[in-house]
Amino acid sequence: MLRTAVRNVLAHKARLLMTVLAVMLGVAFVSGTLVFTDTLGNAFRNQSAKSYDKVAVAVTTWAERGDEETAAVDEATLEKIRHLDGVAEATGRVSGFAGVADPDGKLIGNGWSNTGSNFVPGAGGKDAQYTFTTGTGPVKAGQIALDEETAKKGEYRVGSPVRVATNGPVKEYTLSGVFTTEDGAVNAGGSLVLFDTAVAQRLYLRPGEFKDVNVVAEPGASDTALLAAVKPLLPEDAEAKTGAALADEEAEMTESGLKSLNSMLLAFAAIALFVGVFLIANTFTMLIAQRTKELALMRAVGASRRQVKRAVLLEAGVVGLIASVAGFLLGLGLATGLRSAMGAFGGKIPAGPLVVSPTAVASAFGVGVLITVFAAWLPARRAAKIPPVAAMSSVHAVATTKSLVVRNSIGGVLTLLGSAAIVAGAAQGGEDGRWILGAGAFLALIGVIVLIPLLSRPVIALARPLLAKLFGVSGKLAAQNAVRNPRRTGATASALAIGLTLVTGISVLGVTLGQAIDKMTTDNIRADYMVSMASGQPLDESALTALRKADGVAAATPQRAVWLTVGKEGVSASGVTPGDVEKTFDLKTVSGSLSSLGDGEIAVDRKTAKSHGWRTGDSVPVTYQDDKKQTLKVGALYEGNEFLSPVLIPEDLVAPHESLSDIREVWLTMDGGQSDANEKAVVDALGDNPAMSVMDRQGIRDMFGGFINTALNIMYGLLAMALVIAVLGVVNTLAMSVFERQQEIGMLRAIGLDRRRVKRMIRLEAVVISLFGAVVGVGLGTFLGWAIGKSLSADIPGYALVIPWDRLGLFLVLAGLVGVLASLWPARSGARLNMLTAIKTE
Repeated sequence: MLRTAVRNVLAHKARLLMTVLAVMLGVAFVSGTLVFTDTLGNAFRNQSAKSYDKVAVAVTTWAERGDEETAAVDEATLEKIRHLDGVAEATGRVSGFAGVADPDGKLIGNGWSNTGSNFVPGAGGKDAQYTFTTGTGPVKAGQIALDEETAKKGEYRVGSPVRVATNGPVKEYTLSGVFTTEDGAVNAGGSLVLFDTAVAQRLYLRPGEFKDVNVVAEPGASDTALLAAVKPLLPEDAEAKTGAALADEEAEMTESGLKSLNSMLLAFAAIALFVGVFLIANTFTMLIAQRTKELALMRAVGASRRQVKRAVLLEAGVVGLIASVAGFLLGLGLATGLRSAMGAFGGKIPAGPLVVSPTAVASAFGVGVLITVFAAWLPARRAAKIPPVAAMSSVHAVATTKSLVVRNSIGGVLTLLGSAAIVAGAAQGGEDGRWILGAGAFLALIGVIVLIPLLSRPVIALARPLLAKLFGVSGKLAAQNAVRNPRRTGATASALAIGLTLVTGISVLGVTLGQAIDKMTTDNIRADYMVSMASGQPLDESALTALRKADGVAAATPQRAVWLTVGKEGVSASGVTPGDVEKTFDLKTVSGSLSSLGDGEIAVDRKTAKSHGWRTGDSVPVTYQDDKKQTLKVGALYEGNEFLSPVLIPEDLVAPHESLSDIREVWLTMDGGQSDANEKAVVDALGDNPAMSVMDRQGIRDMFGGFINTALNIMYGLLAMALVIAVLGVVNTLAMSVFERQQEIGMLRAIGLDRRRVKRMIRLEAVVISLFGAVVGVGLGTFLGWAIGKSLSADIPGYALVIPWDRLGLFLVLAGLVGVLASLWPARSGARLNMLTAIKTE
């Protein structure tokens, strides 16, 4: 039977080509994902190990500039560590944000991973952590060194002036050298600036103090013993660990992050493979129908049902194995391509080999073979039921509709149960509601797939008069052919329906959330500009002072992050400027007056006040972060604003209690509103600082809504594989249908249907099937998008369902285009059939 299975695969290799392609693409997705994440994990693990290779003990403190309470490691402590037995070297480091401007004055890097640190020359004037390609490290106040990638992007050479921004005003330095590094921030697309140690200490901490210390052991010294000796010398809040322990921690964090990426990519691979199941099942169903006489003869000469079934499953196994080999090789190429693509988009992956683990190999081949055999199981079962007497009948077995009654009943029950669960989950909301909704969505999707053969007749019947009117005989025949075998049409359309259900659901949800966020931005903000640090860190007090003096500024308020304790409960507050906050934010007063902020009172949003039982005029005892207490009066209640904390407090009240000024943003309202002149005045006031972001209203809307569009585009890209497999399914069904209907096409040619009309008939059949699947997918996807959005609506201010009619229309147009493209080869093959040869074909 194995020999027979292999011969049958070789005999029908053209008709199995699309099945091989579908499985190959799914396997490539799985193997590419596993190899890619394994390669990333290995590269970052090696980088962590290399970073701490010579570090015996690493000391970390949480000291910051301006924070006088948190202790750092001073010079005296560092000297004590250096004189411990077994210590070869101890290096003190300070670090923080540093942004470098490119030739156009824009920030190089992504902001959050732009870092500054200190150059620590050892013996011979070199810092063992960095390898200089040109020049030397900075040894005086006006010098800096840059990583190689940043110097290249900024077109800087040794001796060039470089504008560098920290959290304060931008300053100009002279480039003393360029170095290479395996620093994680640089690999993540950021930059690294090295300062002289004294300069770095003034910028990021305090003179003579270090934030971190790395200890190198003498040969033969124990890391554990050094750790025990170092710990007693450190400040109370400092943390010390061995280099090996830190490398292991970083490796674990990397693996944890990659697991999420791995799970997401494998989920989309599973969708692609699920779509491929329909193509495989359809292919083997049609092959068995075309080989009815052959299989019946096998039964007649003594083959048992089990042997026939086994033969078909062996064929599927051979096809799956071939596809798995091709898919695995393609997956290796995909992993290599993804790695290169990350570099093209600014992410630098540490050097390392492509990692092909046994798990990746086993998963790829296991998935490819098992999915193919699973999809072929029902067709194999039907093949086993072919009686020997069928050897004397026609080659092509006529599809029976007897089992459709049972199938439709099961599909109807699943669809009703799933729809009810979706509605219930949407109404309940919250995490529990979303679990119910997810289960309902799965049931409804399966139910609709089961029901698709039943749905095909009435839905396609609606299009039949239009097709007959527009395309005559070709259109009428196309509509009839599309519903001739409802199982086949259903299986072909199901693949497209699944893909478009997901695409439509994501689109409806994404556009709805995007519009809600956009509305939230426009409804809550009156300011013309928002100023913040590109790094996400707090702004320096000097930036606020400079902005208040800028030309054209009518109102300026910071959004200072403040934490108050009321009783035993913490409450988030925003330190704002009285009188200006009303001009920069749209605050709807419920009771009292916001002008009371100028009298040293606070304003509370309505929901927070209700939860604490506060009313206008109440006195609220609070404790600041410095443990000082004060009683504040509630001067106003207002409707919540998404850009402010639930409590507004005058910034003058906060200042004496905050050692660090935590200014997240500064909001500006300008005389004359937004204009090029006003924006230039703001930029100039900040000293044309590349590390500070100045956004107008549209920029603010794009910032908050941009991640929705980015997420949508990523989802579309990942679902493209499933849609490609669905297209292959349409091509495969039409090609095998043309082969199956050779005699019929020959008769149509003989009675006057010319080649052009034959092509049109096959094309229209493909378009009808594609549009049918698209209509089902768009309808179900819209329903799911509404339900998911409804379950989230309680957490999204201003939520309102938005149906993106333009995108849904585009999906239907693309589905029709898919049908046309998928039919090109089958239509050409059908039109070129010799009518006399075709008539004689059984």
